[in-house]
Amino acid sequence: MSQSYEVIFENNRKWVESKLADNPDFFHDLAKNQNPDYLYIGCSDSRATAEELMGAKPGEVFVHRNIANIVNTLDMSSTAVIQYAVEHLKVKHIIVCGHYNCGGVKAAMTPEDLGLLNPWLRNIRDVYRLHQSELDSIEDESKRYDRLVELNVQEQCINVVKMAWFGKKADRK
Repeated sequence: MSQSYEVIFENNRKWVESKLADNPDFFHDLAKNQNPDYLYIGCSDSRATAEELMGAKPGEVFVHRNIANIVNTLDMSSTAVIQYAVEHLKVKHIIVCGHYNCGGVKAAMTPEDLGLLNPWLRNIRDVYRLHQSELDSIEDESKRYDRLVELNVQEQCINVVKMAWFGKKADRK
């Protein structure tokens, strides 16, 4: 069910009022600094936010979301987020979170031209290629997609590790 933008603005106003009612200095305190322990890399899926999934409060999680939680070392957005989180925010943990029934994973396995999505989804197609014998042995299509989601998270974690030089650079400062 879609909300009108007026409802979204009204909900935001109510949220601000509730935060100020609980703590009149909430926004002042929040604006001082952010020191999250976690960087969350997840899917852009609209069904749940990172903070909601983790039970986190504002300022506790630095978040990067994209289609199918891809960490591509050629993607300036992903690399910049990871570098900033590690070098400047000094996050202690990086979480890569995928989810079952991911539209990006399913789209990657669709044998059709998806335009601008093709280069992005190629990352998932590469994950499939790396694990093709295991995935092809799963007869149930739904279970095959679920396993591809899991393997995609593992491969994206490997891509984060490939960027480990960010942490080494941060340690030298």
